Amino acid sequence: MVGLTLAVALARAGLSVAVVDRETPAEVAALDYDGRASAIALGSKRVFDGIGLWPRIAAEASPIHDIRVADGHPLRGVSPLFLHYDHRAVGDEPFGWILENRVIRQGLHALAEEVAAETGRLRLIAPASVERIERPGERFDAAQSDAGPANAGRANAGLASAHLNDGRRIDANLAIAADGKFSRQREAAGIRVTGWRYDQVSIVCTVRHARDHRGTAVELFLPGGPFAMLPMTGNRSNVVWSERADLAERYLAMDEADFMAELSRRFGDWLGDIELVGPRFSYPLSLGHAERYVAHRFALIGDAAHAIHPIAGQGLNMGLRDVAAMAEVLVDARRLGLDIGALDVLAGYERWRRFDNVLLAAVTDGLTRLFSNDSAPLRAARDLGLAAVNRTPPAKRFLMRHAMGLVGDLPRLVRGEAL
Repeated sequence: MVGLTLAVALARAGLSVAVVDRETPAEVAALDYDGRASAIALGSKRVFDGIGLWPRIAAEASPIHDIRVADGHPLRGVSPLFLHYDHRAVGDEPFGWILENRVIRQGLHALAEEVAAETGRLRLIAPASVERIERPGERFDAAQSDAGPANAGRANAGLASAHLNDGRRIDANLAIAADGKFSRQREAAGIRVTGWRYDQVSIVCTVRHARDHRGTAVELFLPGGPFAMLPMTGNRSNVVWSERADLAERYLAMDEADFMAELSRRFGDWLGDIELVGPRFSYPLSLGHAERYVAHRFALIGDAAHAIHPIAGQGLNMGLRDVAAMAEVLVDARRLGLDIGALDVLAGYERWRRFDNVLLAAVTDGLTRLFSNDSAPLRAARDLGLAAVNRTPPAKRFLMRHAMGLVGDLPRLVRGEAL
């Protein structure tokens, strides 16, 4: 989602872009490919608007009008002390929207086809994979092999050359890795990552309920991890249930009736009866942050540069702010006649994005450790802290604006301006 968003933004702004993807558009849009939905903050919605994506997916987007955060327990229930965000405290627009990842991918691929036809500057190569990237004075080999494709030829001097698994070679001023938190290209570039695995697995599923959620997102902090209920269209909610890895394995192995009994115990009855819609998915959770985002003719964006716990629903939003910053840096450099792959140009992107990404990684890690336990003293402190913030309007407004992606040095696309 991050890589293709950047590709469309750059192609619309006049740069020629090739996207190499291991999977076809049909594969990534299938119902059984990815059960997750993403919280699209207001700033991220502006990015999608700016590249022409939002009109294609808006009908499937469910607005978030209210957010409720509270401590809870599967047996003891929900604490009476909570934190409540109302979008009307900061303006007329929602905090954000909940969109299925599948819908975002479908919209992006349709938009990419349109941009490719209109401009001739965007090429999607799928299915294919990058075996290695060669750069001036440096060689990356994602396959950990010295043998390139027999007909690849010598890399174009001065440019980055991506050698594909089908023998093709792409020469470009810049290679950008948007290949996820286990990025092969990052590893091949010798860029180290600071991070760790959490002893948690995220169980994801979608439920349909009897009553209207009215655009309310709820996050309960349970002993095993956060439990989020995210409002979707059609009287549905996407459940993101973070649980201890050993327990998650047992819940996933249950038949549907037993699984729904456990799910309902946590979900509660505030929306009436619930039924499971579609399959269950699971994702191991970890934190990772690259020691650097750029090198000569090479850059990382999205989860390849940083991966966080889903506790605050900010992972994709961080990646989309990367997109907005990278697109602005590259487009401005090109207008000035600069080399878009030069290290001093790319360093501007890294400086712009590092602080925001490190801060959010630290905050989500701290929240995960603070709230994923059943310690009585910590539970009392958490409840009092949530209640205190709830009664402090200036603090609430700042946190709400931050969650909307409207705090800090914002790129033009995030401000709703053209590149």
